[in-house]
Amino acid sequence: MSTREPDAAAPTNTVARVVLASLIGTTIEWYDFFLYATAAALVFNEIFFPTFDSLAGTMASFATYAVGFFARPVGAVVFGHFGDRMGRKSMLVTTLMLMGMATFLIGVLPTYGQIGAAAPALLVLLRFVQGFGVGGEWGGAVLMVVEHGHHGRRGLNASWVQAGVPAGMVLATGVFKLFYWLLPHDQFVHWGWRIPFLLGILLLCVGLFIRLRILESPLFARMRDRKQEARVPFFEVLRRYPRNVVLAIGARLAENGSYYILTVFVLTYIKDKFPDASDAALTGVIIASALQFFVIPVYGILSDRVGRRPVYLAGALGLAAFAFPFFWMLDTGNATIIVLAIVFGLAVQSLMYAPQAAFFAELFGTEVRYTGASIGYHLAAPLAGGVAPLISIGLLEWSGRQSWPIAVYMILLAAITLVSVWLAAETHQTRLGEHEHEEVD
Repeated sequence: MSTREPDAAAPTNTVARVVLASLIGTTIEWYDFFLYATAAALVFNEIFFPTFDSLAGTMASFATYAVGFFARPVGAVVFGHFGDRMGRKSMLVTTLMLMGMATFLIGVLPTYGQIGAAAPALLVLLRFVQGFGVGGEWGGAVLMVVEHGHHGRRGLNASWVQAGVPAGMVLATGVFKLFYWLLPHDQFVHWGWRIPFLLGILLLCVGLFIRLRILESPLFARMRDRKQEARVPFFEVLRRYPRNVVLAIGARLAENGSYYILTVFVLTYIKDKFPDASDAALTGVIIASALQFFVIPVYGILSDRVGRRPVYLAGALGLAAFAFPFFWMLDTGNATIIVLAIVFGLAVQSLMYAPQAAFFAELFGTEVRYTGASIGYHLAAPLAGGVAPLISIGLLEWSGRQSWPIAVYMILLAAITLVSVWLAAETHQTRLGEHEHEEVD
């Protein structure tokens, strides 16, 4: 591998600006994505699937939610291709616009009562656009940070992109909860739920202003100047890095699946079993996400010092160990214990998520890094987070409202991730350069 560093082309103030731009832009994109998840758990079953019973309506709502996850690999391939051919920055601007406009349009979408079956059909279409945009956003944001910064701080710098996820979750859940509190239920269902979606257009303007002011990745710029771009990055990734793609997908399963059980399914679980404690679950998600914003960079620093794999493996083991206690704590029905369960669960999940961005980026060469990292990250999404709430609801119904099958499901995901990370190479001391033609083994 080349020992040339990208640092010389990126002064500290430039790196800090890129990190800030990636963090703010990612926060806005995930605000858009998570806003849908919260609405799917709490209100979409009433306004878009009113002819179904409560359980069927919730499952249908989560099915439309899952569409975004199946769109993400498509976005990863499309934006990965152009990101590796044309540059990281232009793709970041494009994906942000897609997400912002889709979210705004959901806010003005007619309901089932107004236009019938066309309403859920349009909802599915807009959710697909959201997922398509997220599929390209993550890789670009991570690479802008990783390819600007010093190799000894890649874990920390890239972890700030990951911190944009809980920041988006806090923002989305907090705004949604604010109007949920302020308005009577019938008014909230009638029109109040739209306001958080409409606010997305303001966030879009802020994000565009920030992202248009950053420079292109220096590694990509040098590669482009030398005309070394891959002709078809997707096929190059499959030809040169098939093992790394598979291991990245496996590494992602437990992290992604558990996250949506801990933040989305838990809202439905508590609402079904302990209606009076529904507010506690939503509060727990907000508090846990706020704490995640601070612990993720700490775990990122740790991954720079001890390696990506030890931190990631600790998270997978912790998830497996906490799966049953998590539901035991929820089943007490005690608001404080429910909040603590969600907080501790996301703290464990963060051990996997924090080093993930740098880890996945380091598995691929510059010519195909956008495509490779994005595919590894997003191909796991429909297999894990996209179906985790649906599978969990199905297991809950199959078991007669018992939680143990869901805990077993979480443990199985953790086992796959443990094996995948164990088989992967340690990458935290890898020097990223323009001529990485060999696979990281």
